[in-house]
Amino acid sequence: MSDGTANSRAVVVERPGEHRLVTGDVPEPGPGEVLVRVAAAGICMSDREVYDGHRDAAYVRYPVIPGHEWSGTVAAVGAGVDPALVGRRTVAEGFRACGGCERCRCGETSLCAGGYAETGFTEPGAFADHLTVPARLLHPLRDDADLRAAALLEPSAVIAAAVRAGLPRPGERVAVVGAGTLGLLAVQLLAASSPAELVVVDPRAARGDQARVFGATDALSPEEAAAGAGGFDLVVETAGAPTTAASSCLLARRGGRVVLTGMFAAGAVGIDPVHLSLSQLEVRSVFGAPSSAWSDAVRAFGLGLLDPAPLITHELPLERFGEAVALVGSGDPKVGKVLLAP
Repeated sequence: MSDGTANSRAVVVERPGEHRLVTGDVPEPGPGEVLVRVAAAGICMSDREVYDGHRDAAYVRYPVIPGHEWSGTVAAVGAGVDPALVGRRTVAEGFRACGGCERCRCGETSLCAGGYAETGFTEPGAFADHLTVPARLLHPLRDDADLRAAALLEPSAVIAAAVRAGLPRPGERVAVVGAGTLGLLAVQLLAASSPAELVVVDPRAARGDQARVFGATDALSPEEAAAGAGGFDLVVETAGAPTTAASSCLLARRGGRVVLTGMFAAGAVGIDPVHLSLSQLEVRSVFGAPSSAWSDAVRAFGLGLLDPAPLITHELPLERFGEAVALVGSGDPKVGKVLLAP
């Protein structure tokens, strides 16, 4: 069924480095699916990797409509879906977990053993006017939700998963390594746990200043942090730089906890097993987010504990996708989160 719009546009990456804007019929939601009119879609480094051809071949399928960070409004529903969802503002999980494997039954949907499938990588994504998604993946928002900010709930869910894994306790010393989108979102969520100290480690002074606005008690350069290493109860790594997995472990106290959320490339510096053993560190990693973390992020957003809006620096229409993706990873310190707005 259609929402009354005759056509729908989408950015299709045919192969690495080659994209086009196509116009076709509005997609029809199948059984168990909903049609969403996209309000905003964020571009992250994973999208840049898809465009450049640097993403592992097992985690992308060309041609593809990218876009896994998005928000929108339900425009139509397929067979078997509650029609009351029409008109609801919403986001949705990206992983198309099977729901039947052992890991899914244990609630670990981001570890689904049924094969990898994800919106914007192997399934049509949100760099489009519309997309269809399984209704079971929806996380409806409040009626007054800011859809522009809600487009960042996907990285917020990743950080919510990291916070769940890190188990922050009131009064602890906490460090966040990296002050990009993930790092600044982590500061907001971790500030809600009432740490005694919440330090951000990033070489960019301007990002440190923004982290203070978001709730950090201090901002240090990597060199400054290394000079006082070994004192943090919890370290949340978000940078994915070649050395940050190893350096994050050095920041933690003996018996401390480290959560790795950055996407590391092959050849990154390994964690010293001697230090890991003698310091009795607890190290966790996060890739994507299970359903429970999505629920945490959406609740925090609804309560105002999480406000991603200040991270957005650029908004461009679909027609300017090439310009938008070039901004991401450009190294320009004035570029924060880049949105595509249909």
